[in-house]
Amino acid sequence: MFLRKNIIIALLSVTLLSTPLWERHAQADDNHDFQEILKDHWARAVQEKVFFRTDPDGFRMTGKLPEFNKRARDRRAAFNDNILKRLSHIQAENLTQKDRVSYKIFVYERQTEASSAQQPNHLFPLTKLFGYHTYFADAPANMSFLKARDYENYLISLADFPRYNREHLGLLAEAVSKGYTQYCKSMEGYESSIRQHIVKDPRDSLLFGPFKNFPRQMPAAQQAAFAKKGLKLVTKDIIPQYQILYDFYTQVYQPNCRKEVGVSSLKNGAEFYKSRIEYFTTTDMKPQEIHQLGLDEIHRIRAEMTAIIKNLGFTGSFAEFLDSLRTTPKFYAKSEHELLATAALIAKTMEGELPKYFGLLPRNTYSIKAATRGAFYMPSSGDGTTSGTYFLGTKNLAAQPLYTLEALTYHEGMPGHHLQTALAKELDIPPFRRSLSHSAFAEGWGLYSERLGKDMGFYQDPYSDFGRLTYETWRACRLVVDTGLHAFGWSRQKAITFMMDNTGLTLDEVESEIDRYITWPAQALSYKIGEIKIRRLRKKAEETLGEKFDLRDFHDTVLGQGSLPIAILDELVNEWITRQK
Repeated sequence: MFLRKNIIIALLSVTLLSTPLWERHAQADDNHDFQEILKDHWARAVQEKVFFRTDPDGFRMTGKLPEFNKRARDRRAAFNDNILKRLSHIQAENLTQKDRVSYKIFVYERQTEASSAQQPNHLFPLTKLFGYHTYFADAPANMSFLKARDYENYLISLADFPRYNREHLGLLAEAVSKGYTQYCKSMEGYESSIRQHIVKDPRDSLLFGPFKNFPRQMPAAQQAAFAKKGLKLVTKDIIPQYQILYDFYTQVYQPNCRKEVGVSSLKNGAEFYKSRIEYFTTTDMKPQEIHQLGLDEIHRIRAEMTAIIKNLGFTGSFAEFLDSLRTTPKFYAKSEHELLATAALIAKTMEGELPKYFGLLPRNTYSIKAATRGAFYMPSSGDGTTSGTYFLGTKNLAAQPLYTLEALTYHEGMPGHHLQTALAKELDIPPFRRSLSHSAFAEGWGLYSERLGKDMGFYQDPYSDFGRLTYETWRACRLVVDTGLHAFGWSRQKAITFMMDNTGLTLDEVESEIDRYITWPAQALSYKIGEIKIRRLRKKAEETLGEKFDLRDFHDTVLGQGSLPIAILDELVNEWITRQK
């Protein structure tokens, strides 16, 4: 062992001596400069409290809120341009292998941020699914209040909301003046998402929630002081600001809503949609290519669905089978508790099997909670004080069939979003990478996880397996419908009919989904495009490596670098395949 160690040291010394002195200096300088760039960029992001390409569901408030006025947007764009100039002096080949991955991702993000700044993304702070006002109201329930400083920061956030609201109202007013508003039909009833926060008793406001449950060790006098300040802010600032937003939305924005469905109807709309495709899929795929991919996937999945229907002995048509699922009471929970309890059992059973399929597992936990809107995952804060949360829509039990609950739980919890997101926050990678969330990677992994459950021996109930396939074909339909709406002139009703004919979703679910695609263009494309890429990489690895293929190692390779653009994921997995050979 001693001799081997000395030989290695000698060989390393020869290598170093054979490298010209100027080249070693260049390598050291580039490594140092790149670390300084990363440090400066992260410090500015923390200061601005605007982190490019993060999961919007992860919004939390800590003190002064981010700024969204034109001056702030221009300031951030100028800073990003400066970072790109500094990066242009770095030679990637001079960096360590570990830093080369970060360099590729970082350059990609800064270039994407620069191009995104040229598009009217900021004019759409409201979608049918969410809005800046809903994220603000929901944030306290996903934050930890453990010490006085947490409450002090929270009070600062509440006090800053009037300014925050004014800036967003300015964006909405600009959107109205330029015609960049959301489609009328899709936003019907949206004012209720604002009105629900205009409560008569300020103590009933979600924003007052943290003042109802203080840490036990906090002195009573301090609790009373915080509660008094919080009540005053909610009464005099928060609720009146929601009223101002409500008035503006109903009196100005709503009457000026867009009359055409797709964003292609807007000025430079085709270019805007193209940029949204690139942002959410991290590919340069064209609408027609995506549209056809969706049709091909629907055809493939339909064959699997038809086989299940045949094995169940159902003699009616495909449409009749879907109708039976939508109308049979046993496929729906009778109470919120039943739905949550069933999801919890599915989640816990899956967790017990994970070590057989993953070498890397996150330390952090997640909870399952009821939500007023559909299912989604809220990542942890990353500082160890909060868990991830799998929110399950319980307001409308008819919109959440039990036969799709297994696939949904694997997607949102384990081995889906929680495993991937929590693990990323615990990896030894630069801070900017721990907070990244590329939609194609994250949602592609979530959809891959639904299918992985099949490989792991789950979906023993054929109706649940059919539910999995309805979810998969639903995501395939998104490729057809999203591009249909925004690139090929589809009407809202045509999109609804297509989804009803090809998925097992209820009419309520389908209408909600279509309005989501209309008001959040291209995001829905990321699921199937990301999942197909991961599956193709796995198939390539299996065929190339044969008996050497290790599924645990493959999964660790995919997840072990945090969230990635598709091209970089492809590169890293192919490098792993080469090493295994």
